[in-house]
Amino acid sequence: MLLTVAHFDFPYQAQIALAQLESEGINAWVADEFTIGMQWLYSNALGGVRLQVEPQQLQRAREILAQDRSADVEAQEGCDPLVCPCCGSTRTHYRPVGRRLAFLVFVGLEFPLFPVRNAVHCDACGSLSRLYD
Repeated sequence: MLLTVAHFDFPYQAQIALAQLESEGINAWVADEFTIGMQWLYSNALGGVRLQVEPQQLQRAREILAQDRSADVEAQEGCDPLVCPCCGSTRTHYRPVGRRLAFLVFVGLEFPLFPVRNAVHCDACGSLSRLYD
C-alpha cells in the first residue's frame, strides 16, 4: 500500500519532487500524472497529481520535501529578485490566476475560453499583479 506524501497541480511539479526523493534514496511513484497531463482541468477533481511513497518512508519524505533549497539554487545560478510594483518589496512569488474561471467555463460550455496566466503575489502588502508575457 502506498501513501500520498504530496499533491501537485501539474505533472512536472510532481516529477521534480519525485527526482528529489529518489536522489535521497526514497522510492516514490507518481499517480494520475497522465490523466491530468491530458486534461489539466480535472486536477482539482482528482486531488491533483499525487506523489506516493511506502508507509515506512512517509515521514522522511515529508521532511525532504519541506526543505527550502531555493537559496542554494539562487547562490549557484544567481537571480534577479521579482519586485512588487505596489510596495517595492522583494518578498514575492508567482501564482496562477484564472484556473477556477477556466474550469467553470469548461464545465458550462465544454470548451476553455479563459487562459490561465501567472501573477505576482506580494507577501508584504498582499497585492496581486498580473504579468503579461
